[in-house]
Amino acid sequence: MHILIVEDNTLVASGIQTGLELHGFTSDTAASVAQATAHMARRDFDACVLDLGLPDGDGIDLIRDLRAWSQAPVIVLSARSREDDKIAALDAGA
Repeated sequence: MHILIVEDNTLVASGIQTGLELHGFTSDTAASVAQATAHMARRDFDACVLDLGLPDGDGIDLIRDLRAWSQAPVIVLSARSREDDKIAALDAGA
């Protein structure tokens, strides 16, 4: 299984990637919406771990874009704790 990690904090992204690799998963990392979109254009991913607060856009918009052509599961890991953000992410397809 190949997973895309979209997280702008390199320490957090590295920790997620290491944990996934220890369990036999392969992954790519992206630190922005633009990088994530470029990765998605190059290959299909089995799942995506996504931060909502990215330097060049909102992760919820990225979920909507992804849903236009993929049903890969999206797991949101974010510091956002407002109920509205959680509902918006789920409504977008997370």
